[in-house]
Amino acid sequence: MILAVDIGNSNIVIGCFEDDRVLFIERLSTNQQCTDLEYVISVKNILELNSIDVSDIEGCIMSSVVPSVSETVKSALERLTHTRVMTVGPGIKTGLKIMLDNPVQLGSDRVADAVAAVNLYKPPLIIIDMGTATTVSVIDEEKNYLGGMIIPGLRVSLDSLTMRTSQLPKIGIEPPKRVIGANTVECMKSGIIYYSAAGIDGVIDRIEETLGSRCTVVSTGGLADKIIPHCKRDIIIDEQLLLKGLMIIYDKNKK
Repeated sequence: MILAVDIGNSNIVIGCFEDDRVLFIERLSTNQQCTDLEYVISVKNILELNSIDVSDIEGCIMSSVVPSVSETVKSALERLTHTRVMTVGPGIKTGLKIMLDNPVQLGSDRVADAVAAVNLYKPPLIIIDMGTATTVSVIDEEKNYLGGMIIPGLRVSLDSLTMRTSQLPKIGIEPPKRVIGANTVECMKSGIIYYSAAGIDGVIDRIEETLGSRCTVVSTGGLADKIIPHCKRDIIIDEQLLLKGLMIIYDKNKK
């Protein structure tokens, strides 16, 4: 069994794989104040809740966009599993040809998303990862990673709106009963959901116009299921995309 861990700004996603089977996927809050012992206890509890014996873990792979937490979590995983943790970064084989001005700047989460997408779906590809930020990645027919977009995430946008206005309340991200809201909360829900969905449809249209071809569109991330069902374009939701990418990278680099 292999543990795949992605450290994001809001959540740490932990998955366990056996061959090509996903045994579980769980989430922890990203907490920069936690010690490695606290993360050891959290991961150990997750394994026990899913009836996994820690002695069955043969290896670990980790991606992170939060450097201040990376070493703590890596230390915790190695302390718990007594295995070396593979980290996505420079020197790791991915099979991607990254066409950015500075390829090192590409986040390891976007690398993992792209690796999974080119192995599982037909290019050209648009990958939309909806988390703390919404990121868009574009891959051409030759499987070259061309670049993409970084957009404020839904929760970031909502939090900014409520912090900067005195009469707007904090709300959850649930679909409203109607598109045209009849009260403040409905107006806010309709605005964030349908505006975001329409924005994603528009971004896809513009990317396809630039490429001159239709794309396979795949979405992932903790907020994808809140917005993608309201888009008019055909978009595949793959909640396991990033962890699948980590497993592919692990297989490419294991000795």
